[in-house]
Amino acid sequence: MQSATVRVPGTTANLGPGYDCLGIALGLSNEVTVSRTPKAQTQTPAGSNPGDAMAAEASHGFFSKTGLEPFPFDWTISGQVPPSRGMGSSVTVRLGLLAGLNALADGAVSRDVLFELCAGLEGHPDNAAPAAYGGFTVAGGPVVARFEVAPELHFVLLIPDFEVSTPAAREVLPRQLDHSAAVLSCANACRITAAFASQNYALLRGAFRDGLHQPFRHALIPFLTEVIAAGEKAGALGGFLSGSGSTICCVTTEAPEGVAAAMSQAAEGSHRTLLTHADNTGMTVVNAS
Repeated sequence: MQSATVRVPGTTANLGPGYDCLGIALGLSNEVTVSRTPKAQTQTPAGSNPGDAMAAEASHGFFSKTGLEPFPFDWTISGQVPPSRGMGSSVTVRLGLLAGLNALADGAVSRDVLFELCAGLEGHPDNAAPAAYGGFTVAGGPVVARFEVAPELHFVLLIPDFEVSTPAAREVLPRQLDHSAAVLSCANACRITAAFASQNYALLRGAFRDGLHQPFRHALIPFLTEVIAAGEKAGALGGFLSGSGSTICCVTTEAPEGVAAAMSQAAEGSHRTLLTHADNTGMTVVNAS
């Protein structure tokens, strides 16, 4: 096999109080094509392209894990998931590369191993799990609980025209948390999990409030509260900062277009809205030859 193309869904993670553990695969994706080459292809100087650094890390992790002889490869990426918007773009690169290399190696390792490798490279599993398995996932270490998401649930994404890097978003978090805020966050994260496990989405109403990260990241997305409130007023079950931002997500079972319009009106600056559903499939090899 000389070439493989892998489709990896974008994701929305945290869902408010489920910090670093809850995530959902979305119906938009990137495609990563990995191809064997006579020698390694270097289009830019080493370190100048973050994607090249990710590729080097992913290939090192893959070949170290499998014990296979490393082979040179080239790779490309295209698709719908914008970078640095809190929608798992880095996972589409890392997991796409890992799965592509695995396809070229005739499926040397399982999907579970690819997830573990990707989560290790990411430093947290909340995006890697739904991207690997699809649906709604609860990830803590190597153990993942996964549930199908019904098509009745719409995801309304407001995507600002500015980036928020994950390292920068983590720097604003405090070292200590208020005990009552942590308890509320824990209760809400449990309710969100129950809602998705039972597909009783009415339980989501009011469950996205958290005291773990969103209050501290508000300064990075100053219209966050207003956009969520507008979406809820228009009928959304609730909303949250997607990952570390800058995307804001509202979920609804009715009138998604109205929710999107309300969110857009409450936002500031250049932005766009996108309506989608969950992806229950996860990463998929769509072409191999």
